[in-house]
Amino acid sequence: MSTDQLGIGRITISPRAIAALAAYAAGRSYGVVGMASKNLVNGLAQALAPDPTYGVEIRTVEDQIMVDLFIIVEYGTRISTVASSVANTVKYQIEKTLGTLVGAVNVHIQDLRVSNLD
Repeated sequence: MSTDQLGIGRITISPRAIAALAAYAAGRSYGVVGMASKNLVNGLAQALAPDPTYGVEIRTVEDQIMVDLFIIVEYGTRISTVASSVANTVKYQIEKTLGTLVGAVNVHIQDLRVSNLD
């Protein structure tokens, strides 16, 4: 959880809000065709009740945000380039929006998907 102390009060940002921001940024990145579950149980839960934070785990360590992304990548794209681009995009968006340092963005490629069969 991210917290800022102000002279008039405190601002607290929940990990769920940070996860939604990270999922949105990752989903709009080139080569990403979807978010994936970390395990089968999470995948079944997503099928029953869609969640905007699906495929994202947020942790905080000493005032830094740690992000784990589980994504599905388009077949035929360079996986290392897509992963690097996603990590940079998510880090930039979180730091720009929240003004808090992101310690790490770990990208886990869970699957490859063929979108166009011409």
